[in-house]
Amino acid sequence: MDGNTVRGLSTGGVIVMCLLSSAACGIHTAPFRDESGRLIPGSVATMTDVAIGGVKQRLWFRGVSTANPAVILLHGGPGASEAALFRHFNSDLERHFLMVYWEQRGTGRSYRSDIPPESMTIEQFVRDLDDVVEVVRRRYAKRQVLLLGHSWGSAIGILYAGRHPEKVAAYIGVGQVADMSEGECVSYEFARREASRRRNQGALNALERIGPPPHTADEMLVSRKWVERFGGAFHRRLSTGKLIWAALQTDEANVVDLIKFGQGNHFSLRHLWSEFRELDVDDTLTTFDTPIIFLLGRYDREVPSILAARYFERIHAPYKRLVWFEESAHNPPFEEPDLFNQTLVDLLAPLVESGSWSRGLHYDQRDDHYIP
Repeated sequence: MDGNTVRGLSTGGVIVMCLLSSAACGIHTAPFRDESGRLIPGSVATMTDVAIGGVKQRLWFRGVSTANPAVILLHGGPGASEAALFRHFNSDLERHFLMVYWEQRGTGRSYRSDIPPESMTIEQFVRDLDDVVEVVRRRYAKRQVLLLGHSWGSAIGILYAGRHPEKVAAYIGVGQVADMSEGECVSYEFARREASRRRNQGALNALERIGPPPHTADEMLVSRKWVERFGGAFHRRLSTGKLIWAALQTDEANVVDLIKFGQGNHFSLRHLWSEFRELDVDDTLTTFDTPIIFLLGRYDREVPSILAARYFERIHAPYKRLVWFEESAHNPPFEEPDLFNQTLVDLLAPLVESGSWSRGLHYDQRDDHYIP
């Protein structure tokens, strides 16, 4: 779910869903129970607010066993929480990993109107991620974590993996950012070309009004709207409306989250877009000391997968792997959830088996360090 998610749903559709979800007085995340209804020992299912970079931010921890490798989800946007979507489509991952769902500053339940605008920088988000990594390492005695970054999340994830390989067992990029400036041009030209081919004069007029990139955040949302309409965000079965409906079916989201999503998305884009649109890791970050995995949708034109594939070829890492999802555009976890889940488990199993995870670790809070 990215920049124009809420705008893509009709007002009537939002009202209907709000009414349908209004019966949910609060949110919770259900514990893991065995067939007899007993709590599974060693499991975790909790939602909590933690001070990250001086700002309260929402973290969810879910897993059948806290001994499993920890995966930190880095959602898209900026400002587009995907925790409920991963809960709906990808909850099977919680059987294999300790899943950490982080709503970044200015996003969803981590949105607050008093967040300093000057703190909304890519550098601050990378620092925030380091705080989250440390929370996970300390709370669950992990030497390293796995990072799963989607779209905007892939930007802060790959930057972090480059800086802190000692803390990252593997980095997984979905809808991977490479050269944002070039990517915006590719996206815009795709929308314009498709509008012309389909003889969609309304789309052509809208795209001509904003002109080619660089775009403001509002202009980008116009381009994204037509990229999505023409199949560059979802290849077949899904749409923005269906994703919102899926999120509202989970225990962890209700109408408040829908409202906060819109507020946070608008706030985050307003303060981050001008910096984000200029980000280019294609030429500046190509050598890594941690495994790198890209999971790309064949039809992704929102963050064009052809540029991510080109970037992948330039990368030097101890292990790297690119997997194409042939029935997906920008959202493989939700467009092909079963294949996505199994692919992630299969790819990470060998890395997990050879990793140092939590063998014999104990975190000593008094001395703030790990004792092997």
